Amino acid sequence: MKNIRYYDAEKFSTDAYEKVDEGVYRTRANDPFAGKGEPVYVTALSFEQEPELGEGDSSAFIEQYPLEDILDKFLVAVEDFFEEKNDGSSNVCYLGFSGDERGIRGLLDIIGKHVYNATVEENGQLYAELVIE
Repeated sequence: MKNIRYYDAEKFSTDAYEKVDEGVYRTRANDPFAGKGEPVYVTALSFEQEPELGEGDSSAFIEQYPLEDILDKFLVAVEDFFEEKNDGSSNVCYLGFSGDERGIRGLLDIIGKHVYNATVEENGQLYAELVIE
């Protein structure tokens, strides 16, 4: 993932969202598992995938990795896919994320960085390691 930027989604300007800080919004969960009415923090990012690193080659298909590792690292979830933006006509992907305030703020730290999975060997075993540089 490269060219990672904050995406100012239109929905953040509605009454359902309260701006907490630059790129950080608070809303209320409407999910029976999260607890209806509980505060949840959200943000949105745009980025380009890198097919040469095994990532998807369009916004219509967002490769599972390194996205899954990013979600795990910051304990956030994808909460919006922005279908109107991710129609395959561009290589720029748009996603909304939700989590606690700390996770959302941590996620925003990857803006402007290069994020990918590198193959690492340890004790004869190969595994993927998330790299943020």
